Amino acid sequence: MNNSNNNNNKELIEALNQIEKEKDISKDILLEAIENSLVAACKNHFGKADNIRVNINRENGAVNVYAERQIVETVTDPVTQISEIEAILKFPKNSVGDIVHVEVTPRNFGRIAAQKAKQVVVQKIREEERKVLFHQYYSKEKDVVTGIVQRYVGDNISINLGKVDAVLTENEQVKGEHFRPTDRIKLYVLEVKDTTKGPRITVSRTHPELVKRLFEAEVTEVRDGTVEIKSIAREAGSRTKMAVATNNPDVDPVGACVGLNGARVNAIVNELRGEKIDIINWSDDPAILIENALSPAKVISVYVEEGEKSAKVIVPDYQLSLAIGKEGQNARLAARLTGYKIDIKSESQVANYEYNESYKDEYEDTEYNGEYEDAEYSDNYDKE
Repeated sequence: MNNSNNNNNKELIEALNQIEKEKDISKDILLEAIENSLVAACKNHFGKADNIRVNINRENGAVNVYAERQIVETVTDPVTQISEIEAILKFPKNSVGDIVHVEVTPRNFGRIAAQKAKQVVVQKIREEERKVLFHQYYSKEKDVVTGIVQRYVGDNISINLGKVDAVLTENEQVKGEHFRPTDRIKLYVLEVKDTTKGPRITVSRTHPELVKRLFEAEVTEVRDGTVEIKSIAREAGSRTKMAVATNNPDVDPVGACVGLNGARVNAIVNELRGEKIDIINWSDDPAILIENALSPAKVISVYVEEGEKSAKVIVPDYQLSLAIGKEGQNARLAARLTGYKIDIKSESQVANYEYNESYKDEYEDTEYNGEYEDAEYSDNYDKE
């Protein structure tokens, strides 16, 4: 090839090195794609390309075309065969029947190679960038990322995650939360899909795992496994209940999550725009766990039906509304947190119920024996 082609070849390698460095796309992948495209281009020159191989030197970019040919005594197909006499001169170590690679690089092939290289590189860059982006964000699936609010698209919000935009759908938005462009917010990555236009990322602000991941990021003891988040129940934008435990007797799991003067939990509350967070101690005893879960309400007693996964809870009269919570929220979250159906009653309700039951039993007993008593009373009345 002439100097012009050699210069073009060197420029190609330099360009691919730069692309590899800047865009993290392998130079070898690009060169393989260019080689494959050149094989297809060889069909125009040789009529077929089944036995054609194109090689691009990884160092200097020199392009060579080779044809696989079988050594035969008498050539009947010059495209796929080479005579024994010609082979002896070019491939002295091979014999009849062997397959050899004969260089058949056409003149001015460097120009064709340069044109094809440009087309392939542009296309491959797009494909590889899409793959790199997909794998980069796929690895963050089920994790928390920071995004910048771009704009509202109908009821959805477009969030910029750096190299790609994500979609915060209406269903995954917290009611009452409103954002302005350029607001930085934390999001839970629900799903990452690979599409022809790049990765499609769906994120959430309502998922309970968002709270868990925020505590992992904020609390060292949670991140290193000293404190374990055993269960979370959340009504996004309003309240979250979280049960924590530890195997280290020197660590207070609730205190670790709350932090000094509430610094740790407050950082997460601020990120969740004021959502209240109740942190309780986990217990393997369901009665204790249910009592803790109903915090801040005080509990008198808990009766657990293990088989039915249900519990009856008695609380002081003045604690009933607190235990149930506004619109039943506290009881509802406690039930989700523990996995038990919880029936809450005040002392007065239980006392009235027991009194009514006792009265009912007494009445039923009287009615059962009343037939004889009434008869005796009637006889005496008639005698009088």
